[in-house]
Amino acid sequence: MRKFSLLGIVCLLSALVMLPACDKKEPLKSDSGARKSTSANEPKPDAGHGGPVIDLGTATIGGFSAKVTRDQGDIVAGKDAPIDVTVTPAAGTTSKVTAVRFWIGIEDGSGSAKAKSEIENPAEPNRWHTHAEVPDPLPPGSKLWVEVEDDSGKRNVARFDLKM
Repeated sequence: MRKFSLLGIVCLLSALVMLPACDKKEPLKSDSGARKSTSANEPKPDAGHGGPVIDLGTATIGGFSAKVTRDQGDIVAGKDAPIDVTVTPAAGTTSKVTAVRFWIGIEDGSGSAKAKSEIENPAEPNRWHTHAEVPDPLPPGSKLWVEVEDDSGKRNVARFDLKM
């Protein structure tokens, strides 16, 4: 019986030593770390993902100004779309944002899933991020809908062209 226990320990230790070697990954290739500059018409890099983004515009939503971007790439039915909204209070507004929700589709949200966003980076407390689900099928004329809820519970909505 003792031989089997010792053999089991040896096998377990061997497996533990070899396990990290099984999933060895190649180091990532890096360019010099410098970003290429972008013109006014090219997508700009996003602080959250580090890749290019598409500016979807700015709108007033209730007592707030909302600047909306999405990661560059196709909007594909059944997939998701990374969305960022920077929400700042309009002049004279004392309300605070308590929730920001997004959906892609039509205004009433039928056939769409609302996604509640989060502040992804505490260093950017006005920037809300989520991955909004793209409905399948994507209704004709679909837009990105952004709903801002303030600390009094009031909800206001604005729409943005997805720039597909």
